[in-house]
Amino acid sequence: MNKYVRLLTTAMVAAAMVVMSAASAFAMGNGTGEIDYEKGVVRAVGMGVMPPQAVNLAQGKILARRAAIVDGWRQLAETVKGVQIDSDTTVEMNMTTSDVVKAHMSATIKGARVVSESFDKDGAYTVTMEVPMFGVTSSIAKAVLPQPTVKEPFPQPVASVAPAPAPSTSVNVEVKVNTPTPQQSAATPAAPSVPASSAAPAPVGQAVGNYTGLIVDCRGLGLRPVMSPVIKNAEGNPIYGYKNLNYDLIVKQGMASYTSDMGQAARAGSNPLVVKAVSLDNHNGNPVLSTADANRVLIENGATHFLDNTSVVFVR
Repeated sequence: MNKYVRLLTTAMVAAAMVVMSAASAFAMGNGTGEIDYEKGVVRAVGMGVMPPQAVNLAQGKILARRAAIVDGWRQLAETVKGVQIDSDTTVEMNMTTSDVVKAHMSATIKGARVVSESFDKDGAYTVTMEVPMFGVTSSIAKAVLPQPTVKEPFPQPVASVAPAPAPSTSVNVEVKVNTPTPQQSAATPAAPSVPASSAAPAPVGQAVGNYTGLIVDCRGLGLRPVMSPVIKNAEGNPIYGYKNLNYDLIVKQGMASYTSDMGQAARAGSNPLVVKAVSLDNHNGNPVLSTADANRVLIENGATHFLDNTSVVFVR
């Protein structure tokens, strides 16, 4: 009896080895990967095919799917290396210098979510997998973003430069400026997009106090997305960086979102303060504001704390 048990066990082990080798040997290896900063994910496509050793269609499909996932992991691992932590540092650099980061990134990739999959009649299996850049668990931010030892306060406005005047009107949820038509101009002035109590310009150094977020218009400058951006004033001084923020909040939702569409700036809320970047700094990763605009941002943040809440959008 023991002889038959040993034979059966040996056969099962051999079959398992065939299955494992088949699953890895038939990863097609021609998937693709991309970094989607606007949606905050790293995405990869993995592909696999049914091995000839499969005893039936069901087993072949399982093995092809497994091969596609292995290929997806490989594509994600390569793509994640190119994510910019800040203007000077990539994920690959951190993985090279830290075994802890490398281990955390490996676990994060293995936890990637399959967002779509398909099986073709010719036996090819395709999976699309994603790893989130931000999130409390299993995110790139959790693995690579350093935690400051001390949270620094936001700087004070530059005393020698008058802040830009507070706008008499802001932009609405769709981020469209309320401009009157010629017919409106000839008849009745267009209604402002903010409450009447806020329509009159505030004193130059006083906060209006009703801004829900910040939109930095960087269009035409070639802004490069990064996970940990810094906003500077024209004198080169940072006014917004990860050292000013709650670390857990950064890991959870990031410091800013990126978009190429002004209508997709919901993160900045229904009444954002919009400023135009005058240039970029540090390999085009950090927006630079005029010192007057930077002063206005700091004054308004003192009233409604939109920077503290990371309610920041970069339009590029």
